[in-house]
Amino acid sequence: MSTRDEFLLTARPTISSIKINNNTSDEERFQNITLRPIIKFQNELLVMVFKNYIKKHKSVFYDLNIEKRLKYIENAIHKDIKFRNALKGIIIGQFTTKEYANYIKNSSTINKRMMAITKQQLQTNIQLFDNPDDYDILEAI
Repeated sequence: MSTRDEFLLTARPTISSIKINNNTSDEERFQNITLRPIIKFQNELLVMVFKNYIKKHKSVFYDLNIEKRLKYIENAIHKDIKFRNALKGIIIGQFTTKEYANYIKNSSTINKRMMAITKQQLQTNIQLFDNPDDYDILEAI
């Protein structure tokens, strides 16, 4: 295993609630061992990226009620191909070489799982998108 791969694996958080057994499918195993820890690790960046997405789309997000905000997140991930590809890049860039080799064998199924978890993560963090003044932080960085 390369130094990069070792570093990536040690940097990931452990999610103690994940249970793997002999009946777990390969896709579910990849989801739980690779995708979930990476998405948890990348959470702050994913939140910042979505805040920037809101800003670039004229902050219409703030005029929406909670149900429409949840739908807005879903539509952004599923219908905005550029945004979805950026999210995939943020996650795939954290794969080890072995995980990437596994990913390319079944990328379509893994992409669906990846985007479903990312959507869920952003929707769970919806309260972090309440304040439009947070964008000054983005510009100051």
